[in-house]
Amino acid sequence: MSVLLAASRLIDGISQFIGRIAEYMVLFCCLISAGNAIVRYAFNYSSNGWLEIQWYLFAFVVVLGASHALRNNEHVRVDLIYGSVSDKAKIWIDIIGLLVFLIPVCIFLTWLCWPFFTLSYQQGEISGNAGGLIRWPVKLIIVAGFALLSLQGVSELIKRIAALTGQISIDTKYEKPLQ
Repeated sequence: MSVLLAASRLIDGISQFIGRIAEYMVLFCCLISAGNAIVRYAFNYSSNGWLEIQWYLFAFVVVLGASHALRNNEHVRVDLIYGSVSDKAKIWIDIIGLLVFLIPVCIFLTWLCWPFFTLSYQQGEISGNAGGLIRWPVKLIIVAGFALLSLQGVSELIKRIAALTGQISIDTKYEKPLQ
């Protein structure tokens, strides 16, 4: 189990690093958006490339930031019973959710998106808009995002199993969102 926990720490480190980059992408997206607006209104000039890079950065933030959110236990939950059960039951709910839903779906989506990316790369696909960008990088981000989310799911599974066996303790605290 110690080897698996070491692998889990490695995956967590990768997710944290990518998550930190995603946090800065939010800033870059805001700066590009503001700069584009200033140039458009002050100088009556605009480029579709600047609009598309904002979309690419947003895709980076959402898709690659998902593993960071999962690692920090800040992901969306369907809380029907989770908030009212014991810590051990929460761990079992997490394990079942990871094994039945998250990991298989993310692996399937990684597999499904790979040809989508490779075709775009092979064809040198570019945006249909004047001044638009090449499309394969954002499609690669989709593949990478689902692959990283799959890996983070495996890391979370390892931690949950280790918690069940008493090798580590994990925080199962969950605050139901205010509605």
